[in-house]
Amino acid sequence: MPIPVIDFSMLNGEGRIKTMAQIANGCEEWGFFQLVNHGIPVELLERVKKVSSDCYKLEREENFFNNSTPRKRLKELVEKKNGDKLENIDWEDVFLLSDDNEWPARTPGFKETMTEYRAELKKLAEKLMEVMDENLGLPKGYIKKAFNAGEGETAFFGTKVSHYPPCPHPEMVNGLRAHTDAGGIILLFQDEEVEGLEILKDGKWIDVQPLPNSIVINTGDQLEVLSNGKYKSVWHRVQTMPDRTRRSIASFYNPSYNATIEPATELLEKEDVNQFQYPRFVFGDYMSIYTELKFLPKEPRYGYGLEAVSIAAYLEFSLEAGD
Repeated sequence: MPIPVIDFSMLNGEGRIKTMAQIANGCEEWGFFQLVNHGIPVELLERVKKVSSDCYKLEREENFFNNSTPRKRLKELVEKKNGDKLENIDWEDVFLLSDDNEWPARTPGFKETMTEYRAELKKLAEKLMEVMDENLGLPKGYIKKAFNAGEGETAFFGTKVSHYPPCPHPEMVNGLRAHTDAGGIILLFQDEEVEGLEILKDGKWIDVQPLPNSIVINTGDQLEVLSNGKYKSVWHRVQTMPDRTRRSIASFYNPSYNATIEPATELLEKEDVNQFQYPRFVFGDYMSIYTELKFLPKEPRYGYGLEAVSIAAYLEFSLEAGD
């Protein structure tokens, strides 16, 4: 069962209505879909592939196999021969790119290419948010304004560059444990040759099929809250491979830490008053909970059954209780 593939170029023509409906279905029924003809030049994507692979080879690979915690922990577990699996660690080499952190400096063309790429991804994210506004019946710019805590450009846009190296014992460790994404909209440029990404759909894990030069889109926890559950934040994971390295470049358009996130009033007015209503919280408080509960059931993050207990209060309660 392949996830939806949507031709984004059809949004501005006779196919607009159909394309809008496809994106709505992707957000509501899947939480994941792939965009083709998204407007990002293929030449730029080819450069991104090259500099990210070069960076891993030049600056990351040796350290991962010689000094990384996943490598050491897996070796220790293999030597014990007790059949256990590493439960609290991922077989992943990863670093974050944002506007205010230090980037890899030894890989030729890395900074220039990734700066250009991130600018294109951010524009694509904002176009998609406008489509989501329209599909949800919200004013144009509603989601962007919510994520930016009003006016200005305070939302966080980060890029996570990951590689999943060949694993000698793939049955003993996950590439990335199952989780939902905490933020808003996620744009993933995944490996087109090495599979491994899976989503949970109708109780079954299914592959996110590799597709050349596509951008995989998924909706995070904050869009689930803002849409009061109409859009889905979906569980996903990455499997390890025994003989291949998988590349993954995920960009996140997330709310600023002081943004207040809550279900859109316009949506609540249309819904049954007895329907569950997601809580109102400050995103920074939510992230404090998410850090503790990322790989656990997501309902407690939303305060299910807590009845007027704030996110911050729930965090304090959870830590005191030792959860």
